[in-house]
Amino acid sequence: MPGGLLTRQIRRPVYTTPLRIVTCKVTDAMRSDPLFTRRRVLLTTGGVTAIGLAGCVGTPGSGSQSVASDGQPGHGEEPHGHEEVSGPTDAAEVAVNTARFEDSTEFHFDPHVTWVTEGGTVTWRLESGTHTATAYHPDNDQPQLVPDGTAAWDSGTMSETGETYSHTFDTEGVYHYYCKPHEQFGMLATVIVGEPHLDDQPALRLPEDKSEEVLGKLEELNGMVREALGDDHEEGDAHAEDDHTDDDHTEDGH
Repeated sequence: MPGGLLTRQIRRPVYTTPLRIVTCKVTDAMRSDPLFTRRRVLLTTGGVTAIGLAGCVGTPGSGSQSVASDGQPGHGEEPHGHEEVSGPTDAAEVAVNTARFEDSTEFHFDPHVTWVTEGGTVTWRLESGTHTATAYHPDNDQPQLVPDGTAAWDSGTMSETGETYSHTFDTEGVYHYYCKPHEQFGMLATVIVGEPHLDDQPALRLPEDKSEEVLGKLEELNGMVREALGDDHEEGDAHAEDDHTDDDHTEDGH
């Protein structure tokens, strides 16, 4: 050693931060952010980027699923719960699909709310995955979330890409439906037929025997239905009662 000096090489420890999974919960503030796109949300935490997929999302093998914003393809840039519902039309098509990503899987009815005229037909077309389109009806072993007096309908299992199922809706009202394999993950949607008054629609009364995931989805769908039809479809009976009260006052001389 030069000069007889003793030297020591000091090894400094290197500290690393273990990777951790970050769960992204969508908030109203995030939904209003222009960077919140319809396909995914990027959340950076401690150098780790977590991707929240739009739609009914889950992590394969994790044993749990969660719902993020549902701005699925074809819904524009608005997050689920605020997408525009157009109609009514004589016929409509709903895309049914599964989108698989590295860390999650996304299940979709697109659009979430379909609006047809009385006597109109809805066709479900399978784009990917294995799904059903099944009415919430007692004959399907489910609570009644369709108009009174209507029959149950069920596509059966659709597994071939391009496979279709059609149903004609002859009764005005609101119809909720779901995918049998993926109901618990929030794969639900709605058909509006005609321009019904909402105060007498079974679909707008939440069932008691469903999970928070399903109830939350139903609440979102009901909000979209109310927004599409407007307040006048809910207040028809209230106006009638007001008119009746006014008539009584007139007869009493007040």
